[in-house]
Amino acid sequence: MTKQLITSALPYVNGLPHLGHLVGCLLPADVYARYQRVLGEEVLYVCGTDEHGTPSEVGAAKENMPVDEYCKKYHDLHVEMYRGFNLGFDYFGRTSSDQNKEITYRIFHALDKNGFIEEKTTKQVYSPDDGRYLPDSYVMGTCPHCGYEKAKGDQCENCTKILDPTDLINPKSVLSGSSNLEIRETRHLFLQLPKIEAELDQWIETKKGLWPDIAYSIAKKWLKEGLKERGITRDLKWGFSVPKEGFENKVFYVWFDAPIGYIGITKQWSDEKPTERNWEDWWLKPDEVRYTEFMGKDNIPYHTISFPATLKGTGENWKTVDFLKGMNYLNFAGGKFSKSAHRGIFLDDAIREFPADYWRYWLIANAPESDDTNFSFDQFAAVVNKDLNDVLGNFINRVLKMTEKNFGCQVPAIGAITENEKELYQTLDNLIADYKRYMDGLEFRKAMSTLREIWVSGNNYIAKTEPWKVVKTNLEYGATILGTALNMIRLFANLSAPVMPETAQKMLALVGAEKTPVWPTEKMETYLKELPAGKAFTPSDPLFQKILPERVEELKIKYKETEA
Repeated sequence: MTKQLITSALPYVNGLPHLGHLVGCLLPADVYARYQRVLGEEVLYVCGTDEHGTPSEVGAAKENMPVDEYCKKYHDLHVEMYRGFNLGFDYFGRTSSDQNKEITYRIFHALDKNGFIEEKTTKQVYSPDDGRYLPDSYVMGTCPHCGYEKAKGDQCENCTKILDPTDLINPKSVLSGSSNLEIRETRHLFLQLPKIEAELDQWIETKKGLWPDIAYSIAKKWLKEGLKERGITRDLKWGFSVPKEGFENKVFYVWFDAPIGYIGITKQWSDEKPTERNWEDWWLKPDEVRYTEFMGKDNIPYHTISFPATLKGTGENWKTVDFLKGMNYLNFAGGKFSKSAHRGIFLDDAIREFPADYWRYWLIANAPESDDTNFSFDQFAAVVNKDLNDVLGNFINRVLKMTEKNFGCQVPAIGAITENEKELYQTLDNLIADYKRYMDGLEFRKAMSTLREIWVSGNNYIAKTEPWKVVKTNLEYGATILGTALNMIRLFANLSAPVMPETAQKMLALVGAEKTPVWPTEKMETYLKELPAGKAFTPSDPLFQKILPERVEELKIKYKETEA
């Protein structure tokens, strides 16, 4: 059995996440990790807050807090929000941990020893009005390649080209807005990506046809343009100090130590529970592990080029990514989420409005896989009302009520089957195979469309067999119909568990099934008879509530959708 290592892009600690962050990496990774667990695989899903860099320093200064306390405060807020959305991390750590520092130093020394680190005197932007050197991402201007006017000094998010701050047209400080910028000389260390380019190109070529187009094409685009040496140190105070003579007053660039944080967080967790995990089993025994990464498209270059190059340059046998699931952006009412403009839905607000599974299902069913997608409350309400309430919820409610009315609160005995059941078995066997194929391939929208078809098959079966009529003339066959339908509630729960874990638990409890979701490995002819006759079940209030039109209008105004 291959072990499943799963990571999602590390959310920056400064600021609170919104729905776009959730669907861009965190939720798909959680759904996939839960799916692998339902299959019975050994899974390690780790993530954590990305804590180094200028944003933390600036944020701490604004709140008049020491930067380490500031990061701890916001780390804990992230944890609280993700818990509310039932994100089942094995461990959610921090890139500022001692464990990450230890592994970052180990990797740096190996790169240095192997000749991949070089010292250079370089020009860097200094802002007299801010009284500091500005990190690349804190210089904004017009991209010289595509003309995008809000390009940052490290990368243009519009055309994805890598930039230096000095490339920008009309640059200004993100902190103060000042265009009074100076170029000063300073010494830094650089990772020599060109020296690893050939090996990296060969490795990326092995991913052709395996990675989604968005991940493979961005990586090849970088390689085609030719890799450039990349600075890995900065003139800041918050970060890991550089363990090299003459550079002790500098820190590692956040994009050097942050991806290493996946490894550091694994070690951080295993140090707390040393008898349960050994971090080296996951990161230094690559043949035993399948590694899947999830991230938004802006993070793809760093995970297809910089991070793999960093690992390969050490000469050690580090595990590199097998499958990279890149996501496009989720927009809000045709525009971007904006915390400063108070527009959009952030996770703390979202969980107060509706249960987590409403959001989880909508986001995965509308995941921005091939293109950017758009969130609107009209669309959200339509999907919740139709798919969750009218299809899944209606099936469960009708089956439980009809069974209670005619047989009491217990599973009726399944007797002789007819062509109706044989047709149902075949339909479900085919749909489940499709669902598994899409989940294996991380094609989430197709998977959710198929899951909905599976739910619909239950309603179709009830509509075709009409148990409310059958029980009046053929009680034995009525028992078969409703017994089969109760078994379908168990089936639907197990199949829905990766995307709607809380609802799945409620569904399993309703029919007295096992609490831990398990993938159906048997054919439906067997599986849909496994609940024992006479087993008690629990009457239930509806699992879902419709979102009424007046509520939708209230939400549009509250979250400024109408102003987007």
